Amino acid sequence: MAKMNLLQAINNALDLAMAKNDKVYSFGEDTGSFGGVFRATSGLTEKYGKHRNFNTPLVEQGILGFANGLASQGSYAVAEIQFGDYIFPAFDQIVNESAKFRYRSGNEFNVGGLTIRTPYGGGIAGGHYHSQSPEAYFAHTPGLKIVMPRNPYEAKGLLLSSIFDPNPVLFMEPKRIYRASVGEVPEEEYTIPLGKADVMKEGSDITLLAWGAQVEMIEKAAEMAEKDGVSCELIDLRTILPWDIETVAKSVTKTGRLLVTQEAPLTGGFASEIAATIQDRCFLYLESPIARVCGLDTPYPLSHEKEYFVDHLKVYEAIKASMNY
Repeated sequence: MAKMNLLQAINNALDLAMAKNDKVYSFGEDTGSFGGVFRATSGLTEKYGKHRNFNTPLVEQGILGFANGLASQGSYAVAEIQFGDYIFPAFDQIVNESAKFRYRSGNEFNVGGLTIRTPYGGGIAGGHYHSQSPEAYFAHTPGLKIVMPRNPYEAKGLLLSSIFDPNPVLFMEPKRIYRASVGEVPEEEYTIPLGKADVMKEGSDITLLAWGAQVEMIEKAAEMAEKDGVSCELIDLRTILPWDIETVAKSVTKTGRLLVTQEAPLTGGFASEIAATIQDRCFLYLESPIARVCGLDTPYPLSHEKEYFVDHLKVYEAIKASMNY
């Protein structure tokens, strides 16, 4: 075991993947020269050469077009988009090419070796162009997998699973905790299955569901609520496409209440999909309406980030409202 922050865990996963298979390639804006803006790929060029970890032009559509081509020829392409906010020029390549490659050929060819890494979310005073959480845009697209880890241990295991998964994966990294989240991580290779949620703590009164950096918020809110005598069950969804409906439904059947939190704006967010599905599955077991604690329906503000941010206090207030319904 070694102490790693989330960035180091990601770098370690890439290192292990590139050592394991010489068809694993890592690339993106500045990833080859100095490890990218967050230094996630530091040291990989020196270790594996400029042909394995390299810079691309500052053209997101081009990065994904190249990545699709590379993956279609049997390589494992790990493409970095510098910020989740910058992924939209590549939207067409991802949803119309990556996601549909296998389907349109009747499985004669595919881009299953593609992994798209990108940092997402706020809390770093990045303003409206460096703080977005765009996962819901892609969750509407069959053919993709979407993974969002909560800590270093999860990030390493999930990234190794993503790189070698036979489907294209969008791997979204919570940049707010890149260096803030530190934990014990095995130095050897290990994987965490995609599509399986993690029941972090069992409880009997309410289910709290989150993914990525928001898991920290439900943990803190649960500590506050339990001082009031509320028993909280905590679930990290890990993968939002496909998402683990059975685990969540089983939990809500037991607790009778569900609170879902996301950094992204309320309207059209993935929390809405979860709420609709669980309401359909668990309607007769619900003791209160399913709660969504989300970002606001406005561009992510710089000067009012603290007011916008979905923190543990907002989650705690929603827990109380649900319990007192």
